[in-house]
Amino acid sequence: MAKSIAQEFTKGLWEEIPPFRLVLGLCPVLAVTKTVENGIGMGLATTFVLVCSNILVSSLRKIIPGKVRIACFIIIIATFVTVVELVMQAFTYPLFLKLGIFIPLIVVNCIVLGRSEAFAFKNGIVRSLADGLGIGIGFTLALASLGAVRELFGNGTLTIWETPIQIFGPSFQPFTFMVEAPGAFVCLGLMLCLMNLVGSK
Repeated sequence: MAKSIAQEFTKGLWEEIPPFRLVLGLCPVLAVTKTVENGIGMGLATTFVLVCSNILVSSLRKIIPGKVRIACFIIIIATFVTVVELVMQAFTYPLFLKLGIFIPLIVVNCIVLGRSEAFAFKNGIVRSLADGLGIGIGFTLALASLGAVRELFGNGTLTIWETPIQIFGPSFQPFTFMVEAPGAFVCLGLMLCLMNLVGSK
């Protein structure tokens, strides 16, 4: 049992890590990863919603009618997204402004809705918790790594707690393409390629 729960947690860190393996939730991945800070903030917000919705869906899975389960999932997810939105407005308002519309859009994130449908609705609370936590942490790591690469080569900095840390010297010429929209696609494609190469070995 303990091994099974550990497997449910660790699969989200590599085997099913979004967006590199599941290739889901690409909208926030491409839009908010201009900095490490944005990536981590979006990842943690999604993780909270994912874990809480998984637990609640799993708890109510015998009560929720099958014919309206998707509508019920969306209501549950929207509740926790509202909680995240209000907490971020209260305690991390500058980050909330940077993430903008992508916080409310967690409601329709394929990762969150997909885990509710494919896993939490069919499994117990502990396994659903492990699944949500693993997938959420994996998603946060993916966003942070993508944000780090884009910011590092696009600006020459890494931003943590609203403070850009200069990594390269004054002679560094930023590759600004990386922090533009096309750069997000290129960077994601290269990282997907790298993940596939590492995974195949």
